Amino acid sequence: MIRRSHGLGLAAGAVVLGLTFASAEFSGAFAQVTDPGQQKAVNAAGGSSDETAPQFISQEVVQPLADDLAEKSASNADTAQAKAGSLRNLVASTDTDFALSEQMHCLAGAVYFEARGEPLPGQLAVAQVVINRAASERFPSSYCGVVYQRAQFSFVKGGDMPQINTGSQAWRQAKAVARIAHEGMWESEVQDSLYFHAKYVRPSWSRKKVARATISQHIFYR
Repeated sequence: MIRRSHGLGLAAGAVVLGLTFASAEFSGAFAQVTDPGQQKAVNAAGGSSDETAPQFISQEVVQPLADDLAEKSASNADTAQAKAGSLRNLVASTDTDFALSEQMHCLAGAVYFEARGEPLPGQLAVAQVVINRAASERFPSSYCGVVYQRAQFSFVKGGDMPQINTGSQAWRQAKAVARIAHEGMWESEVQDSLYFHAKYVRPSWSRKKVARATISQHIFYR
């Protein structure tokens, strides 16, 4: 399976990232897209020219071999998929009654603002792109670094994420999807994608990328 074994490299080096308890209260607002060339798109052809320095979110630890991580990730997904039967069932059964760490808040926020109107596979795909980027040498090495990287996600304005309606079903669902993606509990069909854009736009960089999947209103690329 091609999935977030590379994302688990981040998770293995930063166990404290997964679901540490430090929440903040917000009230809701939709992110608005204003640049036609970047509408609901990850705007990059190889990433921003401003390389963000790696952000370390945990003290250094010895990481397992990549093959071991891949096998563990595949095992996690196989087990979860067998038990749940469908992504919808898995989302519904995933505990969201917890406060998010800063990094998981960034991952869930990307799902919430970029894809909360999309079907669950589309929401999972957006989370997978963030995870893939954090594992790639071409992008910042943390979820927040990826989300806040300059000129990448259109919902980020002035370096800030808009307020989130934390009492909404959409936010609870985004938290569940972020956790599922982060823990490798369900395989996303976007595989190793690093980029995506809405179907109603065609950025110039897309001609130089390999399309991996089209899910609802988004096209995903490597």
